[in-house]
Amino acid sequence: VHQNKMDFFCKLGYGKQDICKVLENLGQEALEDDVLKELIRMGSKPQALESQTQPSQLKLVARGSCSTTLGLKCLGEDGSDSSDSLRPIVIDGSNVAMSHGNKEVFSCWGIQLAVDWFRERGHTYIKVFVPLWRKEPPRQDSPIADQHILGELEKQSVLVYTPSRKVKGKRVVCYDDRYIVKVAYEKDGVIVSNDHYRDLQNENPEWKWFIEQRLLMYSFVSNRFMPPDDPLGRHGPTLSNFLSKKPVLPERKWQPCPYGKKCTYGNKCKFYHPERQHQAQLSVADELRAKTKVPLALGKEEERWSLYA
Repeated sequence: VHQNKMDFFCKLGYGKQDICKVLENLGQEALEDDVLKELIRMGSKPQALESQTQPSQLKLVARGSCSTTLGLKCLGEDGSDSSDSLRPIVIDGSNVAMSHGNKEVFSCWGIQLAVDWFRERGHTYIKVFVPLWRKEPPRQDSPIADQHILGELEKQSVLVYTPSRKVKGKRVVCYDDRYIVKVAYEKDGVIVSNDHYRDLQNENPEWKWFIEQRLLMYSFVSNRFMPPDDPLGRHGPTLSNFLSKKPVLPERKWQPCPYGKKCTYGNKCKFYHPERQHQAQLSVADELRAKTKVPLALGKEEERWSLYA
């Protein structure tokens, strides 16, 4: 079973060391979905992304154990965010600006709000991608608000224009989404956008995994930039861990077993048993077998000696 799971996750591109660590923590009977979730939580990445991951050495406790120290900080993590521990940020400028302008106006103020939010958290690498033709004077069919902000962000080396030109009176625009995903992938950063980039996901399987795991969606509430506290869902990492290179795992809270001392699952029980702290975690059936084998063996020995007497 161990070898089959090793082969399965090796084919997905995960490293053997990470797979062995997860199987050791969760047990050999862990489901493949649980193993995959734990690999993602540890920051392990398939194929080419694996070489860019910083391995985290975690101390986890086996299922059924009663230890209270169930989650530790990664090595070198002091609990405070610094520029070295925060991921690079790549912002889809067009998506953010149109979202702030209610999909009617290209609102540059929305880009400024997003940039300020990440700056306040301590991020130093922030790049915003906007098509070059947005520098042109606004037209009736493409209104732009607070266009001077683009020039200010460009002077700060935050905003980057993607190429565009006119050929025989027609505008030729390069695909800015490709710039956004490529730079974020190479920097191992986070993409800020409400776009799912489905076309780019179909182009490259590594980009598909990256977009699924590193896309940060957002909302604007009364001129306030608000990303979700759980970017990957209820069971995923917190926003702070999502934006950090070295996530801090919270202490896991174990639920007491509803059956208490009457539980017959033994070491297979996934709940907390305080009475088994210093006991061998055997099922009731195994304990009975172990007790009955001893007197049977003693009885056979006595019969043998009685024959020689």
